[in-house]
Amino acid sequence: MLSDVAARPRKRPVVKRSRRQRRSARVWPRVWHFLSFGAPGVLIYVCFVLVPILVSFGYSLTNYNPFRVNTRFVGLQNYKTMLSDDAFLTSLRITTILTLIVVIVPNVVGLGIAVLLDRRGWFYNALRSVFFTPMVLSSVVISVLWRRMLQDDGPINDFLRAVGVHDPPGWLSDPDIAIYSIALILCWQMLGFCVVIYLAGLAGVPKELMEAAEIDGATPIRRFRQVTWPLLAPALTVNTVVLLISAFKIFDHIQVITQGGPGTGSTATIAFLSIQTAFVDNHQGYASAEAIVMLVTIAVLTTISLAVLRRREVNL
Repeated sequence: MLSDVAARPRKRPVVKRSRRQRRSARVWPRVWHFLSFGAPGVLIYVCFVLVPILVSFGYSLTNYNPFRVNTRFVGLQNYKTMLSDDAFLTSLRITTILTLIVVIVPNVVGLGIAVLLDRRGWFYNALRSVFFTPMVLSSVVISVLWRRMLQDDGPINDFLRAVGVHDPPGWLSDPDIAIYSIALILCWQMLGFCVVIYLAGLAGVPKELMEAAEIDGATPIRRFRQVTWPLLAPALTVNTVVLLISAFKIFDHIQVITQGGPGTGSTATIAFLSIQTAFVDNHQGYASAEAIVMLVTIAVLTTISLAVLRRREVNL
């Protein structure tokens, strides 16, 4: 009897914790997890994104020039100057035209190509790789190749002369055409991305819905319009936002192909003009103001696009 009592495990006394201790027991593990996993990413984001933005905004309120000592605070004067700056207004117009073309063309053409490639077989898999290849190439490499092809004595104009076009267009030398040549180059590069995203969306379309629509007598066009296209709303959102950001901040293609020309700024985008103002003209304060305007414009357009396209997803 005594041995059985001695063999029984003793119950630990119940220690009542205060409300503050119970709250600390719940909060500290979460804080520890954040410090272990979330804090490094937040720290990197703050150091390499937020801090440079704040520094640029601070510079935009001054007339900072690295080669001039008397830097002073000018407030919003740089932003007011931009409203009457012909170079900035021209770059804004050029960037808008470029962005509209790059957002619309790859989306439309990429959707058509994705529908054609939505089949099984090694041939279609090879074509998918071919269309996606420009996305993995460097923008500088693509720009050098296309600059050589679009020169007045390049292969494209030589081909046009061979087929009877005596005066082929100056793809990069004509100020009225150069911006559209740049836009088509960027469309060609981003086309593969749109095709892959749309193919992923097409893979998620339930076959049962397509079979049911076919049994009900819907034509292929109507099946696409009533079944496939609504289910591609998330893919359209991704493509539109990525194309919008990529086109609005384009710089490397402009720098390699046209250097902002031909003429005076006929292909100079806001990003190109900002870098030229900062590192060629050495007007760091004014260039920072241009960069802040570009950042705010991209943020506003992206927010509006996401709101409109996501509302369409919900309604569908």
